[in-house]
Amino acid sequence: MVGNIMFFVMVPMVYLALATCLVGVIAKIIEVLRAPKHPHTLQIFPKRKAGQLAALSEAFAMPTVRKEKPVFWVVLMGFHAGILVLVLAHLDLLPLIEIMPADSPHMIGNGAVGVVVTLAVLYFLFRRISSPVREVSVPADYLLLFLLLLVFITGGTISWANSWNQDGFVLTKQDFGSYLDGMVRFTFADPAETLYGSHYIVIAVHVLLANLFLMVLPFSKIMHTFFAVTLCRLRRTA
Repeated sequence: MVGNIMFFVMVPMVYLALATCLVGVIAKIIEVLRAPKHPHTLQIFPKRKAGQLAALSEAFAMPTVRKEKPVFWVVLMGFHAGILVLVLAHLDLLPLIEIMPADSPHMIGNGAVGVVVTLAVLYFLFRRISSPVREVSVPADYLLLFLLLLVFITGGTISWANSWNQDGFVLTKQDFGSYLDGMVRFTFADPAETLYGSHYIVIAVHVLLANLFLMVLPFSKIMHTFFAVTLCRLRRTA
């Protein structure tokens, strides 16, 4: 029974979560595109040079945040940089992608990146419970941040133990790669055949939390990420 539940979490639920996230994001984008246009209002942003490059710079460098809230900006930059490194680290698990040496048992960052993003999410959570952010927060904001925190803690447990413990984490980067390779090729192989040992439960919990996060993502405020560049461009031409 437990084996069947873990198989569902590790294989079918991953596909279900990815499909839910993709469909939800597409549906949200279509909803925004089909919404009636707002009437023009008085310009509230200073007139600046329009252009895709300028909008990209504003969206990713966030100069306004840096000017008004420098500490928050530093945390945001660390968080986004950490997410980028984590994406690369997970892609590196695939056998066909070798960012780290093929025989390396460690992921990119050796657990340090997990510390950065975990501390950043804790900062975001504490920020949410203080004024004035608390007054504009909704339960979904806390749910998403809490899920993200648990994803980072469980993922960090895997990476930290493998990188900082002399005996390692039992499971190597190559073991994780075999699991992800099977997922990409839709083999529906049982991960328990490659992800063996008592630490398998930690990985299953990590994947479960990641699945839940992906399923909640399209229905949260974090959807602003998909419109950040567009909104910055609109502000420059308003």
